[in-house]
Amino acid sequence: METLAPSPPQGTITVARALELPALRRGLPEVVAAADRLHRPVRWVHAGEAPNIAALLKGGELLLTTGLGLGSRPAEQRAFVRGLAERDIAALVVELGSRFTALPAAVVDTARSHGLPLVQLHHEVPFVAVTEEIHTELVNEHYALLRRAEDVHRRCTEVLLGGGGVPEVLRLFADFAGNPVFLEASDGRLLYAAGPAPAPPGAADPLQVWDGLRAAGLPGSVVADIPGHHPGHGPGPGAVRARLTVLPVNAPLAPVHRIAADRAAGLLAVVLLQARQEEELAARGRGDFLTDLAEDRLDAADAPAQARVLGFRPGPGPLLPVVMRMAADLVPADSWAAVAGAVHKELSGVGVPVLLGVRLPEGRVPLLVGLREEGERAAVADRVAAALRAGAERASARPPVVVVGAPVTWATAGAGLRHAAEAATAAQGLPERPWHDVRRLDVDVLLWRLRSHGDLAAYVDRVIGPLLAHDAASRPPLLPTLETFLARGGCKAETARELHLNRQTLYDRLGRIGRLLGTDLEDPETVLALSLALRARRHVG
Repeated sequence: METLAPSPPQGTITVARALELPALRRGLPEVVAAADRLHRPVRWVHAGEAPNIAALLKGGELLLTTGLGLGSRPAEQRAFVRGLAERDIAALVVELGSRFTALPAAVVDTARSHGLPLVQLHHEVPFVAVTEEIHTELVNEHYALLRRAEDVHRRCTEVLLGGGGVPEVLRLFADFAGNPVFLEASDGRLLYAAGPAPAPPGAADPLQVWDGLRAAGLPGSVVADIPGHHPGHGPGPGAVRARLTVLPVNAPLAPVHRIAADRAAGLLAVVLLQARQEEELAARGRGDFLTDLAEDRLDAADAPAQARVLGFRPGPGPLLPVVMRMAADLVPADSWAAVAGAVHKELSGVGVPVLLGVRLPEGRVPLLVGLREEGERAAVADRVAAALRAGAERASARPPVVVVGAPVTWATAGAGLRHAAEAATAAQGLPERPWHDVRRLDVDVLLWRLRSHGDLAAYVDRVIGPLLAHDAASRPPLLPTLETFLARGGCKAETARELHLNRQTLYDRLGRIGRLLGTDLEDPETVLALSLALRARRHVG
């Protein structure tokens, strides 16, 4: 498998880039050792001839020399190169001519064994010109990164002013840093995770990164405190509400990322203070995970570990996918924090492990529920659905639609969530129930999938069009009679009782319906066609 070279810190240049600059190119550079490490970042340029020059360096330098300090004996030369490698300089560049016409074998071999890039220049070049050129390049790179940091801060501000929230800010910052970004509560609980888009080749999911690296700590990480308030005392030293963490797993981080993180933390502090939306953030993070699982964007084998990071630890029994759908126009964007908090509070009393997520774009609340055994599905579904409806109805006058899927394993959880989400959308407009069983909605899901096909609308018009035209122009309407008659399995007595009609009036209406449609309401095939048309009408009307 091909190994990808790590990216240099943003705001720096690499040894390879330095060798491409005109001043060094005029020296006809030849790489004689560690050619596979030219991606190393150059922090600074230094020229010197002292034998003990390694003691003067801090690491990351590109050292220019004519070789006077290398010594004349192989042991001295090996010690000189070894000292530079131990200081972790970026590269050693030796100009041939005044001291050496060819580099000694001891120098080349030692550089190779320590992985230190070694370059020999065949023509003399002014070291001061090389220094000025590389330093100018470094300044330009750093300035460009500062400009990008300022641009990210401006875009984050615009997102917030435009109605966006913390997730959008974290995604912008992850793109800027090229690394996963995390928002954690002051107690260490993960609130939200975002990765750069598009993700670098082979990059791990942010939740996997958090689970594997955050606890152990990663050198070069950036952590910015988001100030908060001490209960009853207001802001003060150590009053930390949350933390913004950037882990350098895809590319090293530069000092400018610390500056940008501190500025982003200031923006996040204002948002969290105004909206008090920690629970909404955590719910949106869980919603992203459940949606990624449903849409096959993560490996099902990795899902249990990532779910544990999010606080979901079910037992060995099956999982129950559940989806609640709310009318998005009845839940303003700034009310989802209240919805998430209310639903989370209600679910805390159902007595089973629950992973609750929120998906604002679709107005959807997906869940996974841990069961001990399949036999408790109905009882657990009753409790979970009651909790969902109680929490949701605090923010919406219209009761939500709750769909309960079939029991699944982690391997099939994605498909179960996806099916339940489709069913929750397809169930909009059905008679209200505490919860809908996904297995009774297969016909509605199929019709919903066909909603954009002209054939479905044509079918509705062909089967019940004359009845719809009658009701648009005449009274009393006949469609409710047909709907009730079919819902009662063709039982005329029950239909008459529900519609509060005497039998003769019902018979007259059914006769008019039969004549309008040119059908026999006692024929099973006709009943099936009419039932499908009535159900399809909800999706094409």
